[in-house]
Amino acid sequence: QVQLVESGGGLVQAGGSLRLSCAASGRTVSTYSMGWFRQAPGKEREFVAHISVSGGSTNYADSVKGRFIISRDDAERTVSLEMNSLKPEDTAVYYCAAVYVPGLITDAALYDYWGQGTQVTVSS
Repeated sequence: QVQLVESGGGLVQAGGSLRLSCAASGRTVSTYSMGWFRQAPGKEREFVAHISVSGGSTNYADSVKGRFIISRDDAERTVSLEMNSLKPEDTAVYYCAAVYVPGLITDAALYDYWGQGTQVTVSS
């Protein structure tokens, strides 16, 4: 079992920055690759970023590439999402997720564990 708890969401003006954190617990959490997803009101949950088990490979949605950075610290059991140059369209609930399937996984259906989400609101 892996438990995930997100934090760091909030209200920020367009152009600002936020750093989301995901605290992971569970004996084998370091063997999972990790992802961030988001869901805006009335929309499907969408892929944001993914990081491999080693942390050496990352993947981003085109909409956030160059603005967001995903990282992991297995010693601290955390996964972070640094979000810069935020836009109103980034407003959503952001979810951290863990997946045991190898590779860079963008399909939410393949993820095994999910956090409860943290709200990010970007004002114009």
